[in-house]
Amino acid sequence: MEAITGDHCNTEESRLYIFLSVVMSAEFILALPLNLSILYVFVFKFKFWKNNSLFLFNLVLADLLLLICLPFKVHNFVTGMRKSDDNIICKAMLFMLFLNRGASIAFLTVISVDRYFNVVHFGRKNFLKILKKSPHISILIWLLLLPLTVPTMLETFECCNSFGRAENHTLMTQVADFLRETVFFTQILIPFGVLVFCTVQINNRLRRKTVGDKTKLRRAVFLMASVVLVFTVCFLPLAVSRMILLIVRVREYAVAEKSVVQIYDALMCLSYSDCLLDPLVYCFCHSKFKEVYLSSVLPSRVKRQTHESERRVSRDLVNSIPLSSHKSVSEP
Repeated sequence: MEAITGDHCNTEESRLYIFLSVVMSAEFILALPLNLSILYVFVFKFKFWKNNSLFLFNLVLADLLLLICLPFKVHNFVTGMRKSDDNIICKAMLFMLFLNRGASIAFLTVISVDRYFNVVHFGRKNFLKILKKSPHISILIWLLLLPLTVPTMLETFECCNSFGRAENHTLMTQVADFLRETVFFTQILIPFGVLVFCTVQINNRLRRKTVGDKTKLRRAVFLMASVVLVFTVCFLPLAVSRMILLIVRVREYAVAEKSVVQIYDALMCLSYSDCLLDPLVYCFCHSKFKEVYLSSVLPSRVKRQTHESERRVSRDLVNSIPLSSHKSVSEP
């Protein structure tokens, strides 16, 4: 089997990477105005600090910071490179990608755990219910994520020179490889396990409820389903492809490696679509957000729907009046 001792991050299939650059450009064009408008609504209309929506606000910030990286990735792919030739830009990009993807995953997990406690353990003391009203836990999450990005800065990650594949193979590179891969996989797999547990428990709670209004429970199930959707589409395929890529590289399957690298890069581009899927979480997490957002971004449509609903209600009221009442009114 042919071994590859180095990786200079060249794109061997130019047509594929041109297509991926088009996909990322579309994600950027669609997601940037969407998330900017959501940020505007959160700050000026929804007043997130009064509606216990600090976690959602931080999720929007993480998505916007992640979007900053897309034009650089597009430029690299168009010029035939998987990463920037400039070492400083490359490490800055890795830092931003890991920090903000980690923040997105962390806040999605915290939102889901908070909803789990509110539904399954309703009435008990919920520490998240207290902490989410203050910015302390959000600041703590960002601070805890900072040291987790350090391993990505030690050695190149973008081209996957891991476990003996780096040009200067030393004990330091082995430790950096182990830490980097551990952070990458645990950052995705452990939160996904937590999400599955919370989703199952909330769904069981909905099934056991035989009396009373189930609206809150159904909204919680939809929220968990939207978070699991984000993980299933954006993060899990990336983790699986990364695992396969590491196995192929360690066993030095040079022919298969070229195809697996392209699949990994394609799924990496797909992972950026969480910036388009996260608004589903906002709508299901807070019942009033969708109404406030639509009234702010599309006020004319909301007014038209309001007028139509008012006419419908008045028509139903008229139809509900007995026929004898109409006659009596019409008679002199």
